[in-house]
Amino acid sequence: MGWILVTGAAGFIGWRTAEFLLEEGQQVLGVDNLNDYYDPRLKLWRKEQLLRYPRFRFFEVDIANWGALSVLFEAFEIKAVVNLAARAGVRASLEDPWVYYRTNLEGTLNLLELMRRHGVSKMVLASTSSIYAGSPLPYREDLPVNQPLSPYAASKKGAEVLAYTYHHLYGLDISVLRYFTVFGPAGRPDMSYFRFIHWIEQGRPVIVYGDGEQARDFTYVDDIARGTILALKPLGYEIINLGGGRHPVSINTLISKIETLLGRKARVEYREFHRADLRVTWAEIEKAKRLLGWTPQVSLDEGLRRTVEWHLENRSWLRELRL
Repeated sequence: MGWILVTGAAGFIGWRTAEFLLEEGQQVLGVDNLNDYYDPRLKLWRKEQLLRYPRFRFFEVDIANWGALSVLFEAFEIKAVVNLAARAGVRASLEDPWVYYRTNLEGTLNLLELMRRHGVSKMVLASTSSIYAGSPLPYREDLPVNQPLSPYAASKKGAEVLAYTYHHLYGLDISVLRYFTVFGPAGRPDMSYFRFIHWIEQGRPVIVYGDGEQARDFTYVDDIARGTILALKPLGYEIINLGGGRHPVSINTLISKIETLLGRKARVEYREFHRADLRVTWAEIEKAKRLLGWTPQVSLDEGLRRTVEWHLENRSWLRELRL
């Protein structure tokens, strides 16, 4: 039957993608280094959800560790790789760009080379809307993206280029997915929506960098997971946007929606806009519709409702998280 290797399986998107694959009856080999970029309790919670499935195996492995990855490729019959292991976050990449290079570039190279050596032809590679800095809206996959504004975006662009090289030289079938502002339950606590819910629920000040009119194309995690799995089909080499495809929503509007769901008013503190951030993201998703038959199903309002509900159900331990 073979295994689907999901890297970053204890991460936000990796967890949900692995769960959907397991629900389909697939065998999933999950790896994650469980690093402390954000509070590991969230990663451990996600991992525990996956360990309930008998077809799931987990190994604490860093994809930048060639030796450990090699052992897995030798021990398991891997039929496809879903590479969701990454250092994410624009601002954090300015503080430690080296770890972004090791994980997002070296880690991807390790996987590609092991795929080549072991005859594994299919990879789905997670990329990011941050690559589109300075491009006209809405963002289309054929736009030139040669001026990344952060080490994070640069490392993701580098991974895309490496993937194309292995497709060109060795015929690997690689779907590159550029994700747009993914949100949902058990998400990353460095994401704005997670912090806003956390802060408003606790009555703490809400920190906003900029005037709050910067806007995002929010995409619910279940839709992202579905699109990721659909991209496992043979495609050759394709770059595909997965985003809400709707008009971008401002940060101020997002806060207002969370206030309504929590029944509490936010105390907002505006600070200087960070030059590495994007003002607006907005995905053109016609290619995803055409190649994958994918469109987002969960609206921002419904996704936020589910997310706030999860926060309230788990607030006993979420209150202790390090943000």
